[in-house]
Amino acid sequence: MHHRIAATVLATGTAAATLFAASPASAASVAPSVHITEIYYNSPGKDTRSNSSLNAEWVRIKNSTSRAVNLRNWTLTDASRHQYKFGSYTLGAGKSVKVRTGRGGDTAANRYQDRRAYVWNNDRDTATLRKSNGSKADSCSYSNSRRASVLC
Repeated sequence: MHHRIAATVLATGTAAATLFAASPASAASVAPSVHITEIYYNSPGKDTRSNSSLNAEWVRIKNSTSRAVNLRNWTLTDASRHQYKFGSYTLGAGKSVKVRTGRGGDTAANRYQDRRAYVWNNDRDTATLRKSNGSKADSCSYSNSRRASVLC
């Protein structure tokens, strides 16, 4: 009988822990926003400054709101103040965009900085996303030269 009571208490505690972990209240505490979700800072292979290598370095920005957001004049900068400024561009509700370092034709899913040199350091850096009024929308830092990317 003692084992059955212990098993019931254990099962009840496990169920409660599962319910608590899945609680939507913790998810609701994060307000929807436009934010940095990933930085791929160390493109594969040798750093040759080829356009394909430069474009393998990128920052993903996601709009987790339920409406499209106009990113005109928003900026993305690194710790050395290399800056990419969005032109006329609207990020759809629930959509993501990669800001790639090299050259290319801008699309809804990919924007290009049109640079001929790398922006993101392979060991540590900070990406900062600012709204058109200069206020900080988000930032993400990393300091691991053994990895190629970081989830933010």
